[in-house]
Amino acid sequence: MEENTDSNEEVNNKKSDKGRNTPIKVDENRSESKEIKTDSNRKVLDENKISTEKNIDSKKNNKKDIASLDTNELPQKKAIPIEKKPFQEFVKAHLIPSIEKEFMQRGFEVEVITFKNTLRPIAEDKCWVINCVIKDTCNFWLSFEKEDISSSKSISLSKPNHKPSIIESFLIDERRITLGLIISRILQRINGQKLLGVN
Repeated sequence: MEENTDSNEEVNNKKSDKGRNTPIKVDENRSESKEIKTDSNRKVLDENKISTEKNIDSKKNNKKDIASLDTNELPQKKAIPIEKKPFQEFVKAHLIPSIEKEFMQRGFEVEVITFKNTLRPIAEDKCWVINCVIKDTCNFWLSFEKEDISSSKSISLSKPNHKPSIIESFLIDERRITLGLIISRILQRINGQKLLGVN
C-alpha cells in the first residue's frame, strides 16, 4: 500500500512539474500590432488636431486681413462714360458747360445758351435744340432728333441778329459720339464760316 502511495505522489509531482516547465506562449505579433495601432491612432489624432488648429488660425487671420483692409484698397466700380449717361444729364451737366468753357478759353463770350424741346430752325420740326449766342460773333443751333446723342443731328449758323438760312447734317458718319468730338465739330463748322477768326 505504501508503494502505491509513493507512486501516485510521483505521478502527481511529474504532472505538476510538467505544468511548471511548460512555457506559456504569448502572441508577440498581436501585442506589437496593438501598440502600432495605438501609436498610429495617436498620430492621426495629433495630425487632425494640428490641421484643425491651423484652420482656426487661418480663419482668424483672414478676418483680421479683411478688417484691416482700407476702403481705398477695395476694388472700385468702373465709372460710367459720360456719353452713356441719360441724354438730358449729358447735355446739361457736360455738353453745355464744355461749350461755354471752350469759347471762353478762346476769348469769346457766350451771352446765352439754352436747351429746349422746341422747333428746329428752317425744318420747323420738333427736336431737342441747343441754341448758343456768342457775343458779336455768331449764333448756332445744334439739334438732336431724339433724346439720344447718337440720334440724327443737325447744325445751323447765323451772324449776330440774323436768322439761319442753312441747316446741315452733323456727325452723320461717326459711329461713336463723344463729348470731345461734338465740341471739335462745332468749332470746325463755325470756323469754316470764318466767324472765329482762327485759321
